[in-house]
Amino acid sequence: MKYKPPKLMTFPKDEPITVEVVNKFMEKHKLEVARYEYLKNMYLGIMAIDDEPAKDSWKPDNRLAVNFTKYIVDTFTGYFNGIPVKKSHSDKEILSKLQEFDNLNDMEDEESELAKMACIYGRAFELLYQDEETQTNVVYNSPENMFMVYDDTVKQEPLFAVRYGVDEEKKLHGEVYTLLETIKISGENDEISFGEKTYNPYPDLPVVEFYFNEERMSIFESVISLVNAFNKAISEKANDVDYFSDQYLAFLGAEVEEEDLKNIRSNRVINYYGEGSEAKNVDVKFLEKPDSDSQTENLLDRLTKLIFQTTMVANISDESFGSSSGVSLAYKLQAMSNLALSFQRKFQSSLNSRYKLFCELSTNVSNREAWKDIEYTFTRNEPKDIKEQAETASILAGITSQETALSVISVIPDVQAEMEKIKKEEASTAIFDKDKQPSEKGTDTVVPETNEE
Repeated sequence: MKYKPPKLMTFPKDEPITVEVVNKFMEKHKLEVARYEYLKNMYLGIMAIDDEPAKDSWKPDNRLAVNFTKYIVDTFTGYFNGIPVKKSHSDKEILSKLQEFDNLNDMEDEESELAKMACIYGRAFELLYQDEETQTNVVYNSPENMFMVYDDTVKQEPLFAVRYGVDEEKKLHGEVYTLLETIKISGENDEISFGEKTYNPYPDLPVVEFYFNEERMSIFESVISLVNAFNKAISEKANDVDYFSDQYLAFLGAEVEEEDLKNIRSNRVINYYGEGSEAKNVDVKFLEKPDSDSQTENLLDRLTKLIFQTTMVANISDESFGSSSGVSLAYKLQAMSNLALSFQRKFQSSLNSRYKLFCELSTNVSNREAWKDIEYTFTRNEPKDIKEQAETASILAGITSQETALSVISVIPDVQAEMEKIKKEEASTAIFDKDKQPSEKGTDTVVPETNEE
């Protein structure tokens, strides 16, 4: 079953957000939930092959699901932010506050989960709130139980968001987040009502959307049909193996009594006597399986290549990766690198929205505009050829600046700090060598030591 990617929900900016409005958008969101559940099941390995019509009772009926979708998501997220995003700021005080905020919320894991959700569903949400100690906390939310509505202006700014769930008694509970307040909601039988209202401490909506692309499509959504075709083909292959594993024994030119058949099955011995020319015409043999292995394997190989090619995610389990040089490996990862760069722009925009909310509270930082000067460093988690990098840096040393040459080497996380270390080492070496100076005659003269009393 195919689902269309969701469209952005919009609502007039100047219209009041009433119970009827919230209820209308919740009904729209419930229609999207079926798609989100389908995508999640694909990631978990629950696929369409399980819903195929059952075969006759005497036929093998294997249901094999090869979880390409999980492999694609986990491989890409590991490549994208397996190495956590590094944040830096010119103001040390601001940087310290940002680090405290990140440590409080275990931000490395938070961002990893947000990236994974965005790859699975096409989008994910992050809620900011103040705890009892007035500290800013964040929590990620699946689009299965949260949605956002944007205004109808050209910029389509976030207008309000809704987070809700249904308990065991089928009663609905949740919150509506607006620019001014947070409203408790509850309901039953698709009818909701507003409850307690609390002040929104942030100047903007305290919800940030992280999305994989503008279309809000999953990373594997374009290859679902290919994955289903692969599962069907490999399941039929397994059925063929089961079907012919217990081969049929054929008697050609002879009729065998029931008792003789039982003896053959029990003792695994065939002792058949014929008379005259009849004996020469008797042929006993096993029926052979039709050979379609090459055709099936070609289909499976073709589907595998198309799945990885279409998603732009590298099949790093391929044997060719282990023997690739640095340049060859870069070419193999080029498509995934381009995809990661595209996602990086979306991810960084969402990070800006998060830290903007954080900086807008005076209890967090003194400068509301501090978020503008945050620098993000995304590092791809990919194999490095250090020897090749060192050789390249050595060549560049005579052509480019030292900083540019050192930046090629991936084991140097901070080039500026490394250059400072080099300067200190050079200075200490120069002082150490002062005890020996060349004389005019070409011999070394020892510089006498001075004793100060």
